[in-house]
Amino acid sequence: MSTSAGRRIDEEANTSWRQRSELEKMADLPQSLDDELSRLDKQFWISGSKLKEIVSRFREELEEGLTKDKQEGIPMNITWVHNLPSGKEKGTILTIDLGGTNLRVCKVDLHGDEGGKEGDGKHSMEQEQYKLPEEMKTGDADSLWNFVTEKVAAFIQDHKLDQQYSVEKPMPLGFTFSYPATQKRIDHAVLQTWTKGFDIKGVEGQDAAKQLREKLQERKLPVELICVINDTVGAMVASTYNDPETIVGAIFGTGCNAAFMASLSRIGKLDSNDDRITDASSHNGATKGEEKMAINCEYGAFDQAKRVLPLTKYDEQIDAESPRPGEQTFEKLSAGLYLGEIFRLILVDLLDRSLVFSQASDQGLQKLREPYSIDTGFLSQIEDDESPKFTKTRELFHSTLSIQPTDVEIELSRRLAEMIAVRGARLCACGVAAICTMESIEKGHVAADGSVANKHPKFKRRWAKALGEVLGWKEKDCGGDGPITITSAEDGSGVGCAIIGAMELERRAKTKTH
Repeated sequence: MSTSAGRRIDEEANTSWRQRSELEKMADLPQSLDDELSRLDKQFWISGSKLKEIVSRFREELEEGLTKDKQEGIPMNITWVHNLPSGKEKGTILTIDLGGTNLRVCKVDLHGDEGGKEGDGKHSMEQEQYKLPEEMKTGDADSLWNFVTEKVAAFIQDHKLDQQYSVEKPMPLGFTFSYPATQKRIDHAVLQTWTKGFDIKGVEGQDAAKQLREKLQERKLPVELICVINDTVGAMVASTYNDPETIVGAIFGTGCNAAFMASLSRIGKLDSNDDRITDASSHNGATKGEEKMAINCEYGAFDQAKRVLPLTKYDEQIDAESPRPGEQTFEKLSAGLYLGEIFRLILVDLLDRSLVFSQASDQGLQKLREPYSIDTGFLSQIEDDESPKFTKTRELFHSTLSIQPTDVEIELSRRLAEMIAVRGARLCACGVAAICTMESIEKGHVAADGSVANKHPKFKRRWAKALGEVLGWKEKDCGGDGPITITSAEDGSGVGCAIIGAMELERRAKTKTH
């Protein structure tokens, strides 16, 4: 990149959000609100130089996590997934995905090369989704695993799988458990800490796979749990099945996280003489020095010590009122679970100072004061509204909050929504930038899943812009067409989990023949 081009990008990156806003003004704000926006702008805008400072510290924490266990910050969890798929994997696997909102059960048929030839895709799937009861999220382990087991039993019966499989000849089962976990092997997962607002007693510090397995066996279900994965690893594997240029699997949704393939030589906390490593490496065709391991970063825990992230009072309030204060610091600034809440807290702050909603009803104000009454989809819809006089945004306020906003309040809301979403997208670029610099990755596809990545209308472009600023791309490549781009991830929690299950069955078969 030429010096002048680099200077132009850096100058633009360091200008404030208000100078770079994409919005056309629809109403003049009174001086009091204009001053508030200026104050918020200084707190929320992350300049190009600040991005680079965050990425530098991010890389340090990634490297620390590869070197040792139980350090404060990013854990860099070992997954025992030793290689990416060839694209030829076949088989039928049952998968379950315990997400933040739903439990999903899937029967996945992998067709490998045959599916591509027939033109019907490389996999097919039957699935059911079950909403998690709110009370279960703060309940106990028994309630959780009973619920999961009941739904698996219902799925097996509804899809007549009990006619094909038995306890003696069980159906292979993969479990997507997207919470920080320590794994001694691929079918084992000790929960480190709950995230996504969960606080279920009796699971932290325990092998979640063992707890689930025992419940499945109690019910005498015809399944065998063979692998536990994180959805980021699943997204990376599922996307690679169809797209060999995939370099990272990422989640930009309720939470934020990423997975990548690290060289074993870089993973200092692994004993290179461990039989589990040498056995797996010998079966996946890797030569000495080329062995890899999928790492589930769990980088929502970045900067727990609060050394570089620019926290606002709203971020601190969200943390203080969360089930786990002091944890998942990065996630609380950038993930979909929290963006709408940040927006709500700002509005409540302005309301308390009599700067907004003076004409709103008591019912509307009561709703606005309810924690998490506004979600990230609310912000996306505001930013995506091109209706005359923003009638869709007005309807959104009315249907969600029973508030009829004025033109000034609409204008303010649009700018707040943009400000918060821009900060989130720029922060989300930091984790991927740190992985790429650490692993010397210069091009490829980041397979991204999650509502923020795939539903927010401007996330990908903003994310690419920030990534380009950090990695020093040419100006023309910073708009979303650079050497590293986001692709929509294949279904990591369903298809990815099934592929990893198929790879594990293949590994076990090879082990038996040696």
